[in-house]
Amino acid sequence: MKASELDKIFDDNEEDILEYFDTSKIKMINEEPKRINIDFPTWMVQSLDKEAKHLGVSRQAVIKMWLAERLQSLNSKVATL
Repeated sequence: MKASELDKIFDDNEEDILEYFDTSKIKMINEEPKRINIDFPTWMVQSLDKEAKHLGVSRQAVIKMWLAERLQSLNSKVATL
């Protein structure tokens, strides 16, 4: 298929163009996990565990969710400046 044909299909928005691509090897940029170690005071670990139990997820999931929310918030504030 020529690029111009694919462009027309995309522009017409009549079908999903992903079927024309091999998506089996797609990798998200900067999405590879990187292991880090962080020391928290006991009271923080206890609070994290309490929240994790309440949400039904792991401590690590709580930390990741909260950090992601905070970083997205910071990034959106920077983008509006």
